Amino acid sequence: MRIGIIAPPWAPVPPALYGGIELIVDRLATGFQAAGHDVLLFTTGDSTCPVPRQWVLPEAEGERIGVVVPEMRHLIHAYEAVRDCDIVHDHSVAGPLYAGRFPDLRVVTTIHGEFNDEMTDIYTEIARTVPIIAISHAQRRPVPQLPIARVIHHGIDASDFPFGTGAGGYCLYLGRMAPGKGAHRAVAVARKAGMALLMAAKMREPWEREYFETQVEPHLTDEIRYLGEVPHEQKLELLAGAAALLFPIRWNEPVGLVMLEAIACGTPVLAFPEGAAPEVVEDGKTGFLCHDEAAMVEALGRLGTIDRRTCRAAVEGYFSTQRMVREHMT
Repeated sequence: MRIGIIAPPWAPVPPALYGGIELIVDRLATGFQAAGHDVLLFTTGDSTCPVPRQWVLPEAEGERIGVVVPEMRHLIHAYEAVRDCDIVHDHSVAGPLYAGRFPDLRVVTTIHGEFNDEMTDIYTEIARTVPIIAISHAQRRPVPQLPIARVIHHGIDASDFPFGTGAGGYCLYLGRMAPGKGAHRAVAVARKAGMALLMAAKMREPWEREYFETQVEPHLTDEIRYLGEVPHEQKLELLAGAAALLFPIRWNEPVGLVMLEAIACGTPVLAFPEGAAPEVVEDGKTGFLCHDEAAMVEALGRLGTIDRRTCRAAVEGYFSTQRMVREHMT
């Protein structure tokens, strides 16, 4: 089968820095190819995914994320490139609407974000002609009326992640500087537990900087440190060395890929039971589901009950690329 994959134009595939969508696109593209399919990935020119690629934008448009013009230019050329494919897997937002220009082309799309009012309006229209894949049951729960073709959890390759002992002894926060993601709550937990905290997070937008400057930066110390947005290799080192990943979210997180990355390194995840966290973290096995900050502080004292090999095995098993690819093909 000839499979066309359309990535968003906002980060290269795979991403050099922040970019969960692009990491999954990379795993799907290489996974489909390993399964014997012909793959064409339409992405940006700075991508390095080892499959046949085409692009019109020489570099990812991260500084203009969400801007209509570069996205539409990207999509116009993308659909010309994939029009002879047997099926197209579109990971952009606007692409499935533009796909109506090609009524004979089989297109499926994955929604990677939250079903808020804006996205619900868009995907209600998309669902008329394009099957939608959700990435968790939590993601689809707010819109039971919207037809979802299938829920397929993310998968990654454990072999891409170093198995760590947690010898660094620190807690890790990894993601975005956003109130819903809870960097300030991670700071509070680490301080109450008397543990060091390292934070590696995307902070590019003005509202991200405002949140950091008002709620996080005033609490930084020699033990509570913000490292910036780190490259992939440094991220792997941080994950492997961490005693635990803190994931104190207070929003309907569709999946939280960083949880899988931590578990792949053997690092247990301490998360609030919101969004998809209960679908990823097996309480007492690969981490702890904590209802508030006090419970998360208490759970840090029980990290010795978690076998880091059990964490790794969860990604080698259910949360593997192979399972994710297989579910897309059946």
